[in-house]
Amino acid sequence: MIPRYLINFDSDKIPKSVSDVLVIGSGIAGLSIALRIGADFKVTLLTKSELGETTTRYAQGGVAAAVGENDSPESHFKDTIEAGQGLCNEEAVKILVSEGPARLRELIEFGAKFDFNNGKISLSREGGHSVARVAHARGDATGSEIEATLVSLVRKNSGINIKENVFVLDLITQEDKCIGVITYKYPDEIEIFYANVVVLAAGGMGQLYKVTTNPPIATGDGAAMACRAGAEISDVEFIQFHPTAFYANENPRFLITEALRGEGAYLIDYDGNRFMLGVHPLAELAPRDIVTREMFRTMTSTNKDFLFLDATRIPIEKLKSNFPTIYRHCLDNGIDISKDMIPVAPAAHYMSGGVSSDMNGRTTLPGLYVCGESACTGVHGANRLASNSLLEGLVVSKRICDILPSEIKELKTDFEKVSVSYRLPRGYSKADVLEVRDYLQKLMTDNVGVVRTEKALKLALDAIESAEDILELEFNSVSGFELQNMILAAKLIARSAFERRETRGVHFREDFPLKDDLNWKKHSVLKLNEGKMEVSFRGLVGQPSRLS
Repeated sequence: MIPRYLINFDSDKIPKSVSDVLVIGSGIAGLSIALRIGADFKVTLLTKSELGETTTRYAQGGVAAAVGENDSPESHFKDTIEAGQGLCNEEAVKILVSEGPARLRELIEFGAKFDFNNGKISLSREGGHSVARVAHARGDATGSEIEATLVSLVRKNSGINIKENVFVLDLITQEDKCIGVITYKYPDEIEIFYANVVVLAAGGMGQLYKVTTNPPIATGDGAAMACRAGAEISDVEFIQFHPTAFYANENPRFLITEALRGEGAYLIDYDGNRFMLGVHPLAELAPRDIVTREMFRTMTSTNKDFLFLDATRIPIEKLKSNFPTIYRHCLDNGIDISKDMIPVAPAAHYMSGGVSSDMNGRTTLPGLYVCGESACTGVHGANRLASNSLLEGLVVSKRICDILPSEIKELKTDFEKVSVSYRLPRGYSKADVLEVRDYLQKLMTDNVGVVRTEKALKLALDAIESAEDILELEFNSVSGFELQNMILAAKLIARSAFERRETRGVHFREDFPLKDDLNWKKHSVLKLNEGKMEVSFRGLVGQPSRLS
């Protein structure tokens, strides 16, 4: 049984405030929304850490958009569909690729300093793209540049009430409508934030795995709280592993952008062989699922923990100018990438699924909207095309803001009359949070990672369900609440992966190694019903009524 809320509370006894719009998260999605509507509505922005500490900041490659002379939205559409392995929502992809160029130019107008060459946006090529279409900033520091630009603009906007280091415990619902959130701030501050519209932009869940490129805050909070509130969750079996994370004893693992392979770097094994040759026509620039699986196969067959990326054929001047962050990081670790091989291994990177939504951010729960990595719009299908994630955040955030004025009016609530309480018999937690978190990460890595089998998935599910009593315990720390969210998020992933008996995109079932369109060209849908998880599969046609 999964409890509805993480803590017991009575709203009549808790400090509260009211906004028109409540935004949860401060990555590209959350900041873009707050920035666009902050001048016209009362907006509160909540973030669990400092404003700039997000997964967006760690993105290196850039923003994919058809702005090149030899490119088109149609070509971008084709590449996205091919990468998504039959599960992309084609209408959503058409919106993404057609509106993407305008959103990129708008971001540049906001002040983000993207790289230009002879007056034109400089473009790189990444895995799965048929042409160079990835716009970047400061070489390989795109996410950092975007985050810094948006943070600066948001801080200057007096209409946005910024609340940092606030952990959102749960979405508050009344009569099947989301009306706000309940929060925790160290050491013991509980507060309620009501709003006519709640936008969830809480990022991903890479920290469920032992090795990830995601920052420590990426613990699946968004999917977990939305699930507890009754929203549908889709396609979370499709966890994308980035092929080339720098192999070192660090968490998160440092990302080695695909653009380096786009400039000519090769993946090689311990014998110096390019093992991607003959595996896919694009070799090192094949879609991420294909590269990651071949790396995993090669590592397993040779009993190695990492392979190598060879960038020595790229001129040192280009390495320093186009990849300054990578060049410096590797040099700090004793590796001169102009002369030395870069040790790399796959790492958990991106959640292609999430809270079910349309391209206007509407979820199956009235009052709740979702954007960014927390969302499942269908644009990524079973395998996200490189650098489409930042683009999705830009495109969907704009579309959410376009409909918000009418949505706020339609969903207007008299919060003076709202009274919500929750009471569950709880024991005080004696769990060793760090020990259980470490166990969960190892469990997910070993059994719900790059390669999956029924036996391994069943083992993971049994172990997760045996830990569910932790969900009923009472914590008074962010780490404890994060652990509870991670347990629920892990169950969402493991359950949907167990049920999908085929191989598709980043979901590789060794016991079902073929893609099965006849039976499984469908989206997984998970929802809680009276505390119990229900799983179903929905075809590509026939979205739920709020998503049509």
